[in-house]
Amino acid sequence: MMAELGGPLPRDGIDAKVESDIALVASGDAWICMIVVGESPDERVAGSVVLWSHDEDGDAISEIGWMVLPDFQGRGVGKSAVSMLIERARGSRRWGVLHAFAGVTNGASNGICRSLGFTLAGQRHAQFAGRTLFTNHWRLDLPVHAAGR
Repeated sequence: MMAELGGPLPRDGIDAKVESDIALVASGDAWICMIVVGESPDERVAGSVVLWSHDEDGDAISEIGWMVLPDFQGRGVGKSAVSMLIERARGSRRWGVLHAFAGVTNGASNGICRSLGFTLAGQRHAQFAGRTLFTNHWRLDLPVHAAGR
């Protein structure tokens, strides 16, 4: 799951990351959603899809990202979850342009962006967990309220 992101994150720092995520959700600056497969008592978490606002080179941007556990990859659950969160964002009319940064070698994530209507804006280096990744920069324009971002 983390191969395209430079491998697993070190255990040190995970507690702080979870606390940070909780604060972002509580403030409304992020939507962090689990991807759950199944509708029965044996349903399983297959990954996550996240939409958050942050500062990028002095500008506020809305970024969407996702991870799918290896046992669930190739089944379309990532694309379905990303699509559902995009529709939720579209309905909220508050996020504006969504940015996704998929590793240039990550065929699955680039395919999700392409198939869901994102436009390739170019390639760039992006930071993730203190790591520099070479990514495709995808954009998807969503409507916003007149007083929105």
